[in-house]
Amino acid sequence: KTAAEVRALGRRAVVLQGDVSDREAVESMVAEAVGFLGGLDVVVANSGVAARVAPVADVDPAEWRRVLATDLDGAFWTARAAVPHVVARRGVLLFISSIGADLAGAGGAPYHVAKAGVNALMKVLAKEVAAAGVRVNSIAPGVVRSEMGERLLRYHGDAVLQTIPLGRAGEPSEIGRAAVFLASDDGAWITGKVLRVDGGAWM
Repeated sequence: KTAAEVRALGRRAVVLQGDVSDREAVESMVAEAVGFLGGLDVVVANSGVAARVAPVADVDPAEWRRVLATDLDGAFWTARAAVPHVVARRGVLLFISSIGADLAGAGGAPYHVAKAGVNALMKVLAKEVAAAGVRVNSIAPGVVRSEMGERLLRYHGDAVLQTIPLGRAGEPSEIGRAAVFLASDDGAWITGKVLRVDGGAWM
């Protein structure tokens, strides 16, 4: 659907599928994207799953590994494969983390740890590539009407909304507009930062 919308604007688009927790799969996707597009100006590393709520002592090791592999390893493999191409174009690299990187919730260790790791990775990378003119930032959404967010709202709707001063969940397009801002010349002097787009939940 997104690719069709891009093509309708007269632009080129390609859809590639793969497992972001698999280094070789990510490297292959990045290589295909570079081959199709001729380079990479903006890369958004956006992968996320959550685990069953459980205290640390009861976290299933397989669940821990699954969440870290998708949320943190996926961001790392994407950045690792994409950085040389982004540097070549003096481009922009964005990570999608979460306000959960800073607002820990009891029972959510895998997700919170993974997203905190994404922000740490972003800051390290921002320092490494700044001299090349490349900017690296994170967007930390609050509760958004994504598949994961809708599930949270379905089970804990009122309680969740009470934590958001603006009183509603975010729309995916609002995260998209934040990404456009950071990737554009309007964000030309911003790097190594976490932009929280959360309706005021993190204050």
